[in-house]
Amino acid sequence: MTIIHVALDIPIDSLFDYIAPDATQLDIGLYARVPFGKKFMIGIILAISDDAHVSHDKLKQADEILRNIPPIPPTLIELFEFCSCYYHYPIGRVIMNGVPTRLRSIKPVLQRSITSFLFRLTETGHAMALSSIPGRNKTRHYLLTHLKEVGAITSKEAKQLSQRAPKLLQEFLAQGWVEKVLEEPEFTLNINASPILQLTTEQITAINTIQAEIGVFNTWLLHGITGSGKTEVYLQITSMLLKQKRQVLILVPEINLTPRLEEIFRSRFPTTHLISLHSKLNPTERMNGWLQAQRGEASIVLGTRLAIFTPLPKLGLIIVDEEHDPSFKQQDGLRYSARDIAIFRAKQMNVPILLGSATPSLESYYNATTGRYRKILLRARAVKNASLPIIHYVNTRSVQLKEGLSEQLLVALERTLTQKQQSIVFINRRGYAPVLLCKSCTWLATCSRCSSRLVVHLTQKNLRCHYCGYTEQLPPACPQCGDQDLMPFGHGTQRIETALAKFFPHARILRVDRDNTRGKEAWQFILNAIHKQQVDILVGTQLLAKGHDFPNLSLVGVLNADTSLYSMDFRAEERLFAQLMQVAGRAGRAETAGEVLIQTEFPNHPLYLALKHHDYDAYAQILLKEREITHFPPYSYQALLNAEAPHIATAIEFLTMASKLVEPGKQIEIFDPVPAQMTRLKGLERAHLLVQSHSRKKLQLFLSKWYMKLCKIPHRKVRWTLDVDPSEF
Repeated sequence: MTIIHVALDIPIDSLFDYIAPDATQLDIGLYARVPFGKKFMIGIILAISDDAHVSHDKLKQADEILRNIPPIPPTLIELFEFCSCYYHYPIGRVIMNGVPTRLRSIKPVLQRSITSFLFRLTETGHAMALSSIPGRNKTRHYLLTHLKEVGAITSKEAKQLSQRAPKLLQEFLAQGWVEKVLEEPEFTLNINASPILQLTTEQITAINTIQAEIGVFNTWLLHGITGSGKTEVYLQITSMLLKQKRQVLILVPEINLTPRLEEIFRSRFPTTHLISLHSKLNPTERMNGWLQAQRGEASIVLGTRLAIFTPLPKLGLIIVDEEHDPSFKQQDGLRYSARDIAIFRAKQMNVPILLGSATPSLESYYNATTGRYRKILLRARAVKNASLPIIHYVNTRSVQLKEGLSEQLLVALERTLTQKQQSIVFINRRGYAPVLLCKSCTWLATCSRCSSRLVVHLTQKNLRCHYCGYTEQLPPACPQCGDQDLMPFGHGTQRIETALAKFFPHARILRVDRDNTRGKEAWQFILNAIHKQQVDILVGTQLLAKGHDFPNLSLVGVLNADTSLYSMDFRAEERLFAQLMQVAGRAGRAETAGEVLIQTEFPNHPLYLALKHHDYDAYAQILLKEREITHFPPYSYQALLNAEAPHIATAIEFLTMASKLVEPGKQIEIFDPVPAQMTRLKGLERAHLLVQSHSRKKLQLFLSKWYMKLCKIPHRKVRWTLDVDPSEF
């Protein structure tokens, strides 16, 4: 009896056995529709044998093995299995996390929905005389005439000509008048791509160094200041791989970074098939992109973190842009780091990986200084006469602010407007104000489901929780004392936008945050407006901080940066420094001189002193010293057991019990369970327990035993997750 062992998308870390009489070893990696309980599910066949974990009389028969869908290749299955083992997450859920939703849908995926085809005239069709078609066959005559004019059409386009046209195309196919070919998507370039500039000496050295070892695995850290031309290095290395008929995978941390980078690559390689994979694609678009990559048709794959699981049979290079960005780490479900998985995949495929950043993560910087990674430096800006911006600080302890803006910043904005140049006012807080306060009784508007305050969104006249999405209308009076004098306290992007409109009534002001970039084309519209000089002042969050090249931008103002200096998160300062370096780097990228004004209460803080001199290395050394003293990463490896329950006592009790399940042994340190920084989130109370070790191997051995024990605990009232290499606490 032939048994298939199937991975299913359920929270049980096990394969499930089914009878499949027609299965062979060639079916490993194929999708199968199988019964599970009272329903059917789609799973992936990971093994085939004549043995089962239960008696054969209890086995159910698989409904169908879906042989019309290309199987998941062995190398990708190996990658999924590594993720399952390293992050201690059920294999079925790991696989289904990476597979497009259309392919794992229980509804049958038809071949026509997998790919889009064109019907193109053959030489026989071109030579076919229209006069040979009888006059009564008007539709046939009309269709052939149309094909001779346009060359090729899709079935959908044919149906618009006539209801009979799709059927006639099948007849033409049988007669050899047309042929069916894969439809290549059409792309429109909306922004003029940057011209190819003369390479700097550092760029040439970087390109030659990487190309000399292009055929083997190496982890290259391309540490280049903002505007140093890292993208041009990516393009040059990619060009070499494309000439070798290899595929290139490019990962970016956020979807809003894809349009500009995608356009640059499309304009440099106009005849190369490039696909973009991100969350704003509909399910069919993502599935088609995945399958085009799997068939080797797409030579360049550009995407966010989930793109790391794209099947690439001819992979030759992986690029991780802005490698330091915390967005590469998924914070729910399979809590993987796309950057770390990319390094494993590069080693698995024996190809180089290029990590690019102006502000590398401390882990990557440490690995480069200790020789584990190969480091390449770009110290100068790539554009001739471009220089790093001059950074000034405004001590907000000694000046009075007007609507959150200092007089120095207002004067600088006025000067920039007069010079017809662009400015950014950066505040990493969206909405109008973070707090709604009653001055009479000190009532605060708080979220009933989270340990957070509701943010005032004045444009929409509502209060909103930025953690769970809860929304309510702005109250006309204090619900506690009835006072109608409610005061928005603090500043967000909407409030700063309103203030700037008052100070500069003739300026063209554009706000950029998640509230106004949700639409599929919204970000492209914003970029077009900026590059066409239709915007004078940009007000925005971290969406503006990285990866963008605005040649006419000369001024950056930064508000409310100090909040990260006294955060409980030990990575907060590292992220603030990276964020400020990135946003400051938007200024002065062309011949326009750049200036940065940062409003702070601590202008002499070591972070700000290092930032003033654009000295990443100096501040990285300070942070590394602190991490070494406190035994934090990169000098240790961590895992976090998170627990959620209706009551915090239940979560703490679960974690206390969990800490005693396995004897930790030497070099494993288990800390006491504590409430999470945001204790209540989406209606549940949260706590966590930290496990730490100086040995990654010993930590993984402990976690493997611990995870097996954790899976056996009855926990109806508690929901738990294991987060390996956590980035947030």
